[in-house]
Amino acid sequence: MDSLMLQELITLYQQQACFFYLTIALVSLAVGSFLNVVIYRLPVMMQNEWQQDCRLLLEDELPKNQLDANNTETPATIFNLAVPASTCPKCSSKIKAWQNIPVISWLILRGKCAYCKNPISMRYPSIELLTMVASLTVAAVLGVTEQTVLYLGVTWALIALIFIDIDHMLLPDQITLPLLWLGLLASIFGLTIEPAQAIIGAALGYLSFWSVYWLFKLATGKEGMGYGDFKLMAVFGALLGWQALPMIILLSSLVGAVIGITLLSIQGKDKATPIPFGPYIAIAGWVAILWGTEISIAYYSLILA
Repeated sequence: MDSLMLQELITLYQQQACFFYLTIALVSLAVGSFLNVVIYRLPVMMQNEWQQDCRLLLEDELPKNQLDANNTETPATIFNLAVPASTCPKCSSKIKAWQNIPVISWLILRGKCAYCKNPISMRYPSIELLTMVASLTVAAVLGVTEQTVLYLGVTWALIALIFIDIDHMLLPDQITLPLLWLGLLASIFGLTIEPAQAIIGAALGYLSFWSVYWLFKLATGKEGMGYGDFKLMAVFGALLGWQALPMIILLSSLVGAVIGITLLSIQGKDKATPIPFGPYIAIAGWVAILWGTEISIAYYSLILA
C-alpha cells in the first residue's frame, strides 16, 4: 500500500509540476528555519560537551578541594536542538508560533522583535530563502526522482556546514560523517554510482586533502586546513566518484582564492589571516552534483578545440 501511494504521489508530481515545486518550496522554507537553529545551537552543544569532558578529566587529575574552588559554574541546563524554546536574544521573550513563520514573520515584524523592538538579523530569512532557492534548483535539475530526495538532504546539510564553518571555522562530525555514510549507502541502493566507486571516491577524497595538509605542514610548520575539510571531500567522493574530485578541488580553490582575498581586502585584514575553506568545497561539490557532466564536457571541448 505504501509503495502504491508513493507511486501515485510521484505520478501526481510528474503531471502537476507546479504542485511539485510548491511542495519543495514550502518544505524547504521550513527546513531553512530549522537550519537556523542547527547553525546556532550545534556549535554551542559541542562546546558544552567539550567542557563537560574537561570537567570529567579534571575530576581524575586535580585534588577535590582545588576542583571545587575552580568549579564556580551553575549546574548545566538542558540545551539541544529542541530545548529551550526560541527566545529573543535581547529581551529573552519567548517567540510565539506565528512569529516564527519562515520569511513571512520577519516581514510582518519588519525585522524587529515584537516585544523589545530590537532588530532581528536579516541572516535568518536569508538562510531560509537560500534553502528554498537551492532546493528548487535541485528539483528543477533532477526532476521528480529519488535522486532529488537524496540531494535535497545533501543540500540542506551543506547549507548548515557552510554557515557553521563561516562562524566557527568548524565542520562538525555530527553532519559530515552521516553525509559520508549516506553517500555510501545511496550507492548500494543504486541512487548514485557503483558501491566500489563510492568507496574508492571516499578514500581518495579524504586522502587528497590529507596529503596536502601534511605536505603544507611539513613545509611551513602550519596547518593549512582542518580535518573537517578532508571528510567533506570524502562525502563528495562517495557521491560522485574519484573522477569528480579534480573538478571540485579546482573549483573550490579558484572560488576560495578570489572570494577569500576579496573579503580580506574589504575587511582590511592581513592575507595570512585564516579563512574557512569548507564553504568553497561545499559550493564546488554542489555545483558538481548538478552540472558536473556539463562542466566536464565544456572543459574538454575547450582544450581539444
